Amino acid sequence: MQSAARPALFESTIKSLPLLGRGKVRDIYAVGDDHLLIVTTDRLSAFDVILPDPIPGKGEILTAMSLFWFRHFEDMVPHHLGRLSLEEVLPDAAERAEVEGRAMVVKRLRPLMVEAVVRGYLIGSGWKDYQTSGEVCGIALPRGLRQAEQLPVPIFTPSTKAEIGSHDENIDFARAEEILGRDYAHKVRELALRLYAGAAAFARARGIIIADTKFEFGLDRNGEVVLIDEALTPDSSRFWPLEDYAVGISPPSFDKQFVRDYLETLDWDKRAPGPRLPPEIIEKTAAKYREALERLTGVA
Repeated sequence: MQSAARPALFESTIKSLPLLGRGKVRDIYAVGDDHLLIVTTDRLSAFDVILPDPIPGKGEILTAMSLFWFRHFEDMVPHHLGRLSLEEVLPDAAERAEVEGRAMVVKRLRPLMVEAVVRGYLIGSGWKDYQTSGEVCGIALPRGLRQAEQLPVPIFTPSTKAEIGSHDENIDFARAEEILGRDYAHKVRELALRLYAGAAAFARARGIIIADTKFEFGLDRNGEVVLIDEALTPDSSRFWPLEDYAVGISPPSFDKQFVRDYLETLDWDKRAPGPRLPPEIIEKTAAKYREALERLTGVA
Protein backbone atom coordinates (compact mmCIF):
# COMPACT_ATOMS: atom_id res chain seq x y z
CA MET A 1 0.00 0.00 0.00
CA GLN A 2 1.16 3.47 -0.76
CA SER A 3 1.07 6.44 1.57
CA ALA A 4 -2.30 7.79 2.66
CA ALA A 5 -0.87 11.24 1.86
CA ARG A 6 -0.85 10.41 -1.85
CA PRO A 7 -3.31 12.69 -3.68
CA ALA A 8 -6.71 11.20 -4.43
CA LEU A 9 -7.28 10.17 -8.04
CA PHE A 10 -10.71 11.06 -9.36
CA GLU A 11 -9.90 10.32 -13.00
CA SER A 12 -6.86 8.78 -14.68
CA THR A 13 -5.15 10.51 -17.63
CA ILE A 14 -3.21 7.82 -19.46
CA LYS A 15 -2.40 9.05 -22.98
CA SER A 16 -0.42 6.09 -24.35
CA LEU A 17 -3.38 3.68 -24.37
CA PRO A 18 -6.86 4.00 -25.93
CA LEU A 19 -9.52 4.77 -23.32
CA LEU A 20 -12.45 2.39 -23.72
CA GLY A 21 -14.63 3.87 -21.03
CA ARG A 22 -15.08 5.10 -17.49
CA GLY A 23 -17.36 3.26 -15.09
CA LYS A 24 -18.57 4.36 -11.70
CA VAL A 25 -15.15 3.66 -10.20
CA ARG A 26 -12.91 2.14 -12.88
CA ASP A 27 -11.26 3.56 -16.00
CA ILE A 28 -10.63 0.94 -18.69
CA TYR A 29 -7.95 1.11 -21.37
CA ALA A 30 -7.17 -1.21 -24.28
CA VAL A 31 -3.85 -3.04 -24.25
CA GLY A 32 -3.65 -4.49 -27.73
CA ASP A 33 -6.43 -6.85 -28.73
CA ASP A 34 -6.21 -9.32 -25.87
CA HIS A 35 -5.76 -7.32 -22.66
CA LEU A 36 -7.17 -4.41 -20.72
CA LEU A 37 -5.71 -2.05 -18.16
CA ILE A 38 -8.23 -1.46 -15.37
CA VAL A 39 -7.50 1.56 -13.20
CA THR A 40 -9.43 1.70 -9.94
CA THR A 41 -9.86 5.37 -9.08
CA ASP A 42 -10.88 6.91 -5.77
CA ARG A 43 -14.34 7.77 -7.09
CA LEU A 44 -17.26 6.72 -4.91
CA SER A 45 -20.74 5.96 -6.16
CA ALA A 46 -23.82 5.80 -3.97
CA PHE A 47 -27.34 5.03 -5.15
CA ASP A 48 -25.74 4.64 -8.62
CA VAL A 49 -24.58 8.28 -8.63
CA ILE A 50 -20.88 9.18 -8.76
CA LEU A 51 -20.18 11.59 -5.91
CA PRO A 52 -17.99 14.65 -6.57
CA ASP A 53 -15.56 13.92 -3.74
CA PRO A 54 -13.11 10.99 -4.03
CA ILE A 55 -11.99 8.89 -1.06
CA PRO A 56 -8.16 9.05 -0.85
CA GLY A 57 -6.53 5.63 -1.07
CA LYS A 58 -9.77 3.83 -1.92
CA GLY A 59 -8.63 2.63 -5.34
CA GLU A 60 -5.45 1.12 -3.95
CA ILE A 61 -7.39 -0.65 -1.20
CA LEU A 62 -9.93 -2.10 -3.63
CA THR A 63 -7.16 -3.27 -5.95
CA ALA A 64 -5.18 -4.91 -3.14
CA MET A 65 -8.28 -6.64 -1.82
CA SER A 66 -9.38 -7.92 -5.23
CA LEU A 67 -5.88 -9.25 -5.95
CA PHE A 68 -5.93 -11.02 -2.60
CA TRP A 69 -9.24 -12.76 -3.29
CA PHE A 70 -8.46 -13.61 -6.93
CA ARG A 71 -5.38 -15.51 -5.75
CA HIS A 72 -7.11 -16.97 -2.70
CA PHE A 73 -9.77 -18.60 -4.87
CA GLU A 74 -7.81 -19.33 -8.06
CA ASP A 75 -8.04 -23.09 -7.47
CA MET A 76 -11.83 -22.77 -7.41
CA VAL A 77 -12.38 -20.43 -10.36
CA PRO A 78 -9.99 -18.85 -12.90
CA HIS A 79 -9.57 -15.08 -12.72
CA HIS A 80 -8.93 -12.45 -15.34
CA LEU A 81 -5.46 -11.33 -14.22
CA GLY A 82 -3.02 -11.28 -17.11
CA ARG A 83 0.70 -12.04 -17.17
CA LEU A 84 1.77 -8.68 -18.55
CA SER A 85 3.34 -6.39 -15.95
CA LEU A 86 2.39 -2.76 -15.47
CA GLU A 87 5.93 -1.81 -16.54
CA GLU A 88 5.43 -3.61 -19.85
CA VAL A 89 2.10 -1.90 -20.45
CA LEU A 90 3.16 1.58 -19.27
CA PRO A 91 6.91 1.91 -19.83
CA ASP A 92 6.85 5.66 -19.14
CA ALA A 93 7.61 6.03 -15.42
CA ALA A 94 5.72 9.30 -14.98
CA GLU A 95 2.58 7.88 -16.57
CA ARG A 96 2.88 4.70 -14.57
CA ALA A 97 3.28 6.56 -11.29
CA GLU A 98 -0.26 7.95 -11.51
CA VAL A 99 -1.82 4.47 -11.42
CA GLU A 100 0.77 2.38 -9.57
CA GLY A 101 -0.91 0.25 -6.93
CA ARG A 102 -4.39 0.82 -8.37
CA ALA A 103 -4.08 -0.78 -11.83
CA MET A 104 -4.49 -4.36 -13.03
CA VAL A 105 -3.58 -5.78 -16.43
CA VAL A 106 -6.29 -8.32 -17.25
CA LYS A 107 -7.36 -10.57 -20.09
CA ARG A 108 -10.01 -9.16 -22.38
CA LEU A 109 -13.05 -11.43 -21.90
CA ARG A 110 -16.72 -11.38 -22.80
CA PRO A 111 -18.64 -10.25 -19.69
CA LEU A 112 -21.77 -12.09 -18.65
CA MET A 113 -24.49 -9.49 -18.38
CA VAL A 114 -25.85 -10.44 -14.97
CA GLU A 115 -24.46 -9.43 -11.60
CA ALA A 116 -24.13 -12.46 -9.35
CA VAL A 117 -25.37 -11.28 -5.96
CA VAL A 118 -25.28 -13.59 -2.95
CA ARG A 119 -27.04 -12.67 0.28
CA GLY A 120 -26.29 -14.35 3.59
CA TYR A 121 -28.20 -11.83 5.72
CA LEU A 122 -31.45 -9.92 5.30
CA ILE A 123 -30.52 -6.29 4.71
CA GLY A 124 -30.72 -3.51 2.13
CA SER A 125 -33.08 -3.95 -0.81
CA GLY A 126 -33.58 -7.59 0.19
CA TRP A 127 -34.97 -6.51 3.55
CA LYS A 128 -37.28 -4.01 1.86
CA ASP A 129 -38.56 -6.64 -0.57
CA TYR A 130 -39.07 -9.16 2.22
CA GLN A 131 -41.14 -6.72 4.24
CA THR A 132 -43.42 -6.21 1.25
CA SER A 133 -43.73 -9.71 -0.17
CA GLY A 134 -41.95 -12.20 2.07
CA GLU A 135 -39.63 -12.89 -0.88
CA VAL A 136 -36.28 -11.73 -2.23
CA CYS A 137 -35.86 -11.97 -6.01
CA GLY A 138 -38.65 -14.53 -6.20
CA ILE A 139 -37.24 -16.67 -3.38
CA ALA A 140 -39.74 -17.22 -0.58
CA LEU A 141 -38.19 -16.87 2.88
CA PRO A 142 -39.47 -18.00 6.30
CA ARG A 143 -41.90 -15.69 8.06
CA GLY A 144 -40.83 -13.57 10.99
CA LEU A 145 -37.26 -12.79 9.96
CA ARG A 146 -35.84 -9.54 11.31
CA GLN A 147 -33.58 -6.92 9.80
CA ALA A 148 -29.96 -8.10 9.47
CA GLU A 149 -30.88 -11.65 10.47
CA GLN A 150 -28.77 -14.44 9.02
CA LEU A 151 -30.68 -16.42 6.40
CA PRO A 152 -31.12 -20.17 6.86
CA VAL A 153 -28.86 -20.61 3.82
CA PRO A 154 -27.26 -18.01 1.54
CA ILE A 155 -29.36 -17.18 -1.51
CA PHE A 156 -28.42 -16.23 -5.07
CA THR A 157 -30.27 -13.06 -6.08
CA PRO A 158 -29.03 -11.85 -9.48
CA SER A 159 -29.48 -8.38 -10.88
CA THR A 160 -29.11 -6.66 -14.21
CA LYS A 161 -25.98 -4.64 -15.00
CA ALA A 162 -27.10 -1.03 -15.24
CA GLU A 163 -25.50 1.77 -17.21
CA ILE A 164 -24.05 4.72 -15.29
CA GLY A 165 -26.87 6.80 -13.87
CA SER A 166 -29.32 3.90 -13.95
CA HIS A 167 -30.16 1.48 -11.17
CA ASP A 168 -29.42 -2.24 -11.13
CA GLU A 169 -32.65 -4.23 -11.19
CA ASN A 170 -33.16 -7.35 -9.09
CA ILE A 171 -34.31 -10.28 -11.19
CA ASP A 172 -35.36 -13.84 -10.45
CA PHE A 173 -33.37 -16.88 -11.51
CA ALA A 174 -35.68 -17.62 -14.43
CA ARG A 175 -34.82 -14.22 -15.91
CA ALA A 176 -31.11 -14.88 -15.34
CA GLU A 177 -31.51 -18.11 -17.30
CA GLU A 178 -33.09 -16.16 -20.16
CA ILE A 179 -30.19 -13.68 -20.23
CA LEU A 180 -27.29 -16.11 -19.75
CA GLY A 181 -28.70 -19.39 -20.98
CA ARG A 182 -29.53 -22.26 -18.65
CA ASP A 183 -26.06 -23.80 -18.36
CA TYR A 184 -24.23 -20.55 -17.67
CA ALA A 185 -26.89 -19.36 -15.23
CA HIS A 186 -26.52 -22.54 -13.19
CA LYS A 187 -22.72 -22.38 -13.35
CA VAL A 188 -22.66 -18.75 -12.21
CA ARG A 189 -25.05 -19.48 -9.33
CA GLU A 190 -23.00 -22.47 -8.19
CA LEU A 191 -19.72 -20.56 -8.34
CA ALA A 192 -21.10 -17.46 -6.62
CA LEU A 193 -22.53 -19.47 -3.72
CA ARG A 194 -19.27 -21.44 -3.28
CA LEU A 195 -17.16 -18.27 -3.37
CA TYR A 196 -19.41 -16.56 -0.85
CA ALA A 197 -19.36 -19.54 1.53
CA GLY A 198 -15.57 -19.72 1.44
CA ALA A 199 -15.08 -15.98 1.83
CA ALA A 200 -17.67 -15.67 4.61
CA ALA A 201 -15.97 -18.37 6.68
CA PHE A 202 -12.52 -16.82 6.08
CA ALA A 203 -13.73 -13.33 7.00
CA ARG A 204 -15.68 -14.40 10.09
CA ALA A 205 -12.51 -15.91 11.54
CA ARG A 206 -11.01 -12.42 11.19
CA GLY A 207 -13.88 -10.57 12.83
CA ILE A 208 -15.84 -9.56 9.72
CA ILE A 209 -19.31 -10.70 8.62
CA ILE A 210 -19.85 -10.58 4.86
CA ALA A 211 -23.57 -9.88 4.79
CA ASP A 212 -23.81 -9.96 1.01
CA THR A 213 -21.60 -9.53 -2.02
CA LYS A 214 -21.64 -9.17 -5.78
CA PHE A 215 -19.51 -11.11 -8.24
CA GLU A 216 -19.05 -10.56 -11.95
CA PHE A 217 -18.06 -13.22 -14.43
CA GLY A 218 -16.92 -13.39 -18.03
CA LEU A 219 -16.18 -16.02 -20.66
CA ASP A 220 -12.81 -16.82 -22.17
CA ARG A 221 -12.31 -18.03 -25.74
CA ASN A 222 -13.09 -21.59 -24.69
CA GLY A 223 -16.38 -20.59 -23.05
CA GLU A 224 -15.01 -21.13 -19.56
CA VAL A 225 -16.47 -18.96 -16.79
CA VAL A 226 -13.88 -16.58 -15.32
CA LEU A 227 -14.09 -14.27 -12.26
CA ILE A 228 -13.64 -10.65 -13.41
CA ASP A 229 -13.88 -7.00 -12.34
CA GLU A 230 -13.49 -6.90 -8.53
CA ALA A 231 -14.04 -9.46 -5.81
CA LEU A 232 -15.22 -9.16 -2.21
CA THR A 233 -14.31 -5.51 -1.70
CA PRO A 234 -16.05 -2.90 0.47
CA ASP A 235 -17.55 -1.52 -2.77
CA SER A 236 -19.11 -4.81 -3.86
CA SER A 237 -19.99 -6.21 -0.42
CA ARG A 238 -21.44 -5.37 2.96
CA PHE A 239 -18.81 -5.94 5.63
CA TRP A 240 -19.94 -5.82 9.27
CA PRO A 241 -17.71 -5.98 12.36
CA LEU A 242 -18.56 -9.22 14.12
CA GLU A 243 -18.23 -7.63 17.56
CA ASP A 244 -20.93 -5.02 16.77
CA TYR A 245 -23.41 -7.28 14.98
CA ALA A 246 -26.96 -7.41 16.32
CA VAL A 247 -30.23 -8.56 14.79
CA GLY A 248 -32.96 -5.97 14.35
CA ILE A 249 -30.76 -3.02 13.34
CA SER A 250 -28.63 -2.05 10.38
CA PRO A 251 -25.17 -2.88 11.78
CA PRO A 252 -22.21 -0.51 11.44
CA SER A 253 -20.13 -1.36 8.40
CA PHE A 254 -16.69 -1.22 6.82
CA ASP A 255 -18.10 -0.34 3.44
CA LYS A 256 -19.79 2.57 1.70
CA GLN A 257 -23.01 1.95 3.63
CA PHE A 258 -21.51 4.51 6.01
CA VAL A 259 -21.74 7.09 3.21
CA ARG A 260 -25.21 5.92 2.20
CA ASP A 261 -26.42 6.39 5.77
CA TYR A 262 -25.06 9.95 5.77
CA LEU A 263 -26.67 10.71 2.40
CA GLU A 264 -30.03 9.45 3.69
CA THR A 265 -30.00 12.34 6.18
CA LEU A 266 -29.83 14.91 3.35
CA ASP A 267 -32.56 16.46 1.25
CA TRP A 268 -31.29 14.80 -1.93
CA ASP A 269 -33.36 13.01 -4.58
CA LYS A 270 -30.60 10.45 -5.31
CA ARG A 271 -30.07 11.81 -8.80
CA ALA A 272 -26.95 13.35 -10.31
CA PRO A 273 -25.24 15.53 -9.39
CA GLY A 274 -24.45 14.04 -6.01
CA PRO A 275 -23.85 16.20 -2.92
CA ARG A 276 -20.40 17.12 -1.60
CA LEU A 277 -19.14 15.09 1.35
CA PRO A 278 -17.86 16.77 4.53
CA PRO A 279 -14.15 16.16 5.30
CA GLU A 280 -15.00 14.06 8.36
CA ILE A 281 -17.18 11.69 6.30
CA ILE A 282 -14.39 11.31 3.74
CA GLU A 283 -11.81 10.60 6.46
CA LYS A 284 -14.00 8.10 8.32
CA THR A 285 -14.89 6.30 5.08
CA ALA A 286 -11.21 6.00 4.12
CA ALA A 287 -10.41 4.65 7.58
CA LYS A 288 -13.16 2.02 7.33
CA TYR A 289 -11.84 0.79 3.98
CA ARG A 290 -8.31 0.57 5.37
CA GLU A 291 -9.44 -1.36 8.44
CA ALA A 292 -11.32 -3.89 6.30
CA LEU A 293 -8.18 -4.55 4.23
CA GLU A 294 -6.01 -4.88 7.33
CA ARG A 295 -8.40 -7.29 9.06
CA LEU A 296 -8.90 -9.52 6.04
CA THR A 297 -5.42 -9.60 4.51
CA GLY A 298 -3.04 -8.40 7.19
CA VAL A 299 -1.82 -5.70 4.79
CA ALA A 300 -1.53 -2.27 6.43
